[in-house]
Amino acid sequence: MVKNSWWRSAVTTAAAAAAMLVPAATGAAASVTPQLPSAATSTRAATLPEPPPVGVARTELSGLHVESPHSMNGYSRAKFPHWIKQYGECDTREVVLARDGQDVKEDEMCRAISGTWYSEYDGETLTESGRLDIDHVVPLANAWRSGADTWTTPKRKEFANDLVHSQLIAVSARSNRQKGDQSPDQWAPSRHGYWCTYARAWVDVKHVYHLNVTEPEKGKLNEMLDTCAQ
Repeated sequence: MVKNSWWRSAVTTAAAAAAMLVPAATGAAASVTPQLPSAATSTRAATLPEPPPVGVARTELSGLHVESPHSMNGYSRAKFPHWIKQYGECDTREVVLARDGQDVKEDEMCRAISGTWYSEYDGETLTESGRLDIDHVVPLANAWRSGADTWTTPKRKEFANDLVHSQLIAVSARSNRQKGDQSPDQWAPSRHGYWCTYARAWVDVKHVYHLNVTEPEKGKLNEMLDTCAQ
């Protein structure tokens, strides 16, 4: 049986129901602490989350702690469990493929069997899901070097499957593998037109998760933010 992104309607329904249960914040009691996503809430976005505008990103970047990379001792991708189930048989990868593609059709196991995807990193258009990777904008290994080495496994799991913030994107496998675990001072999208969005997303993810940056990384991010329309 073929279905056309059936989870989208469930997303809308769940989001509306959740909104009715959340009381409005009032006065000084309102919390401004960023909320980390959970498996239940991370499924609500039906489109790629838009990172904050450049002015906010610059403020977030200036507030990030600058520190040398932590040791990679003890690192393993297995310490960032992914991809988790989001809806029935739909795991995080398949949710992102359906979200980021056009006219995506899935089988009964939620696997994308057709569709069209535009890879923002290199401008390539793809029609086979097997030629796409789901990129962690801030790579798992970079997060480890930036402070995730001190996290609990549940927090790493949230980070690795975060659909609430601009952390996951479907891109060509070629561009993702060229990037590896490199920071923006070591690798940046070949399509310069995406530099502004990429830098805003990178900065916001590091801000939300209280991760560090290096001096060269911060310098390159500022350069990339300079490409944003003012």
